[in-house]
Amino acid sequence: MPGAYTMLSQSANDGKKDTTFALVKQLKIYTADHMMYVNVNPADSVSSFGIATYTAAGDSVVENLIYGASDTSASDKPGSFTLKIEKTPKGYKQVIPGMKWGDKTLDLIEDYETSGTTVTSPLDGAWKETKGYNIKGKDTTANMPTQYKTYYGGYFMFGHTYTDSTHKMHTGTGFGTFAMTGTNKVKENVTASTYYQIRGKSFDIDIELKGADEFTQVITDPDGTKAVEIYQRLKK
Repeated sequence: MPGAYTMLSQSANDGKKDTTFALVKQLKIYTADHMMYVNVNPADSVSSFGIATYTAAGDSVVENLIYGASDTSASDKPGSFTLKIEKTPKGYKQVIPGMKWGDKTLDLIEDYETSGTTVTSPLDGAWKETKGYNIKGKDTTANMPTQYKTYYGGYFMFGHTYTDSTHKMHTGTGFGTFAMTGTNKVKENVTASTYYQIRGKSFDIDIELKGADEFTQVITDPDGTKAVEIYQRLKK
């Protein structure tokens, strides 16, 4: 399963008919031991994501979610899903049977196209942010959402949740392509995101790798403000 996959279609079957959902922009990445998906609805910027460990055997994949969030809710015990996988000329089709959707039981059907490349990098894998802060002049401000990030096959994605001043939770996501442009530099090209400010834009990011399981990224804004995030690799 390792690879990056772009969703082409999404529908549900209740045993009587298929219902096609308005297409959200969704990317799914399988690393060697983790799965992460992120999506965003361009119409209203409502987004969701999930990250999981997984096992694959034959035509079945079991995803055991570690964390999942959608719009204004999140859970660190989202449960497990068993997917039926069928390879297609473009990628694969997955079916999650018996999903509860309100008072209905549905089979969720999604078609994916293979998007990833064979390019590898030291960042390939699934990561969780362990510390974050902003530096502006002499001031340092903590900025610590619950955030996950995954790199693989020339693609990256992030998903996070945070609470605002009224204690309301929000979900934010984004994904696109990336390339190492130097030993300590990465360029990320954002193709879809909850945040209109970064959609379609590229970012040059300074990174510092600390062994194989930790890295620090620094994004410097035009006004000199630095956003610093420290990540730890997720282990199965």
